Amino acid sequence: MNKSLKSRIIEVTLPEETIQLMDTLGKGSSVRNALIQEAVEFYLPYKQRENLRQSIQEGAIQRAKRDLALAIEWSGLEE
Repeated sequence: MNKSLKSRIIEVTLPEETIQLMDTLGKGSSVRNALIQEAVEFYLPYKQRENLRQSIQEGAIQRAKRDLALAIEWSGLEE
């Protein structure tokens, strides 16, 4: 974790079971903070790729509908 970055305090509510799992790595807020930071840095790129993939897929579906409509419209001109 880069200590030179500005930090903010946020409140996070987690199930007791999750906290107990986190505490197996060590107790204390610094251990929890480091674990949450690492988890976010690990998961965020995955989630961003997933969102991009979904957006591309939705755009492709919209363009396919438009392209099909154009193909049907223009098919009469070739005859």
